[in-house]
Amino acid sequence: MSGYRNTSHLADPPTRTTARPNQWLRVFLTGLLLWAATVAVTFLTDNSNLVPTIVLLGSFLVPATMVVWAYERYAADLGADRILACFGIGGIIGVLGASVLESYLLSPSVWMYLGVGLIEEAVKLAALIMVCRRLRVSGLRYGLVLGATVGAGFAAFESAGYAFNAVLSIQGLSLKALVETEILRGVLAPVGHILWTAILGGVLFRERRGGHFRLTLPVLATYLGVALLHALWDSMSGIAVWLVAKTTTTDWQRALFDLGYMPDPTDRQVHLFTLYDTAGLIAVSLGGLLWLRLLVRGEKAAPIPAQQPSAPA
Repeated sequence: MSGYRNTSHLADPPTRTTARPNQWLRVFLTGLLLWAATVAVTFLTDNSNLVPTIVLLGSFLVPATMVVWAYERYAADLGADRILACFGIGGIIGVLGASVLESYLLSPSVWMYLGVGLIEEAVKLAALIMVCRRLRVSGLRYGLVLGATVGAGFAAFESAGYAFNAVLSIQGLSLKALVETEILRGVLAPVGHILWTAILGGVLFRERRGGHFRLTLPVLATYLGVALLHALWDSMSGIAVWLVAKTTTTDWQRALFDLGYMPDPTDRQVHLFTLYDTAGLIAVSLGGLLWLRLLVRGEKAAPIPAQQPSAPA
């Protein structure tokens, strides 16, 4: 029959109770309220004991919300235990592996951000394979959700590190810098690690056969593609500075640069830097979202193979 899709190479996951809808919204609103209350109390009381609570709530709020949304809409049949394993274990494996490899393999250079992209996307891919190697499912949908979950765990633990560094200053604890860092990283989280690892995980699970992960050409090409998006994202501030310098630098500023001094930027240069940096991040995000959309549309438009008739007994 032409309308029957042959899925004999797949094993259906165990049947689980479907998650109640819109739990993601409750998670987000409750977490946001608790985070805002903790920030307000900390500012009012100067109680530094509350700083770890701000760091954890702010770093995990958006990644956890994205995971709950993806789980309840697309992968409730996998079970919450698998999602938690991908988020916690996968995220920690990712940040540990990235820290070790970047410490030993990278040094300041023009190619450093490309190295960061290659390393971090590789360790997230390895973490996804390790956590899901016994899970007997295949297909783009499962890969998108599980990949996004590993990416969300990586993003949450990485953001906690950035938040911790932001709160420390020469003058003492800087709550303002902490809050600004967490807001910025929370807004950008869905189109960063979560999106990149979702794309890579989707292709990885789409290429899976017989319960075995295969590093096929599409998987390797996707890995290089998301690593490039990652590198562009991380290097966008440097690219913005270069663009500002190329388009607005005056003779006296060039002379100061040549002498090893950093000239004070003009108001116009500051505004241009913000414009270039923001536009670049938007362009990278739209590129990733378009890629994701093409993957999903391609899966829906794929021809359904006809079932071969059985041989007569």
